[in-house]
Amino acid sequence: MAGLSLIALLDDIASVLDDVALMTKVAAKKTAGVLGDDLALNAQQVSGVSADRELPVVWKVAKGSFKNKAILVPAALLISAIAPWLITPLLLIGGLFLCFEGAEKLHHAKSTAADENDSDDDALAGLSVEEFENQKVKGAIRTDFILSAEIIVIALGTVQIQSLTTQLTVVSLIALLMTVGVYGLVAGIVKMDDVGLYLVNNSQVKTLKYYLGNGLLTFAPKLMRSLAVIGTVAMFLVGGSIVLHSIPGSHDVVHTLLTMLPEALVHNVVISTLAPIVIDGLVGLLAGFMVLLVVSGVQKLKA
Repeated sequence: MAGLSLIALLDDIASVLDDVALMTKVAAKKTAGVLGDDLALNAQQVSGVSADRELPVVWKVAKGSFKNKAILVPAALLISAIAPWLITPLLLIGGLFLCFEGAEKLHHAKSTAADENDSDDDALAGLSVEEFENQKVKGAIRTDFILSAEIIVIALGTVQIQSLTTQLTVVSLIALLMTVGVYGLVAGIVKMDDVGLYLVNNSQVKTLKYYLGNGLLTFAPKLMRSLAVIGTVAMFLVGGSIVLHSIPGSHDVVHTLLTMLPEALVHNVVISTLAPIVIDGLVGLLAGFMVLLVVSGVQKLKA
């Protein structure tokens, strides 16, 4: 009897592990879209620090991200269990905050005529190296908190009807994989120029290693400048998507707008793929500047 009980227990464990593996794969696919935005935002947020401090800063932000998820995972499971209606309003607040940060960046860049410089770097220009680094880390962790919340809620939505054990395991695995994946790639991006310099200094001229290193040295600064732009755009896209999906009936409105396009465009793969993204961006842009106006008005009243 003891042997049969052990076999039954092992069978149950195997079944649970199969469910976890399957649901983790589904959740990973659904959250993969946020990974690109998370990568662009965080790589841009930690740019601007000295080369010898890049990896320590990335590690500080990664630790902050782990702490964010250590708070968010149990909080999301608790809210889902006792007050699931709270998830949407909380996500909406986070989405509006992302849109606001994007609008603030654009407004500050325009008002200071900083064509290619990150507005955050301008605002932090008078700080010491340590203060600058700390402010960068705080900003990156704050942004990570919102993106992490979206990732966790999306992952939780895929396992909503599963047992609490499966929910906890799947959401925790997704949180861990996303954090390691994002900050591993961020570390690689910020050290790309150092790798290029190493290859150039340790190779003969006109060798493959030399050309590869020289290419990385040329590409790295362009990539970082591009990420500053991509990071701001991502704020509007992610924030706009959250805001739009938090509004009841928004899917029907978007579907109606898309059906109003000429038939040739509706059936065009490129247009049908890009149209929802453009709508998310426009919603994020509008929401961001609306919040910025409200915040600016409140600040003027307090002054």
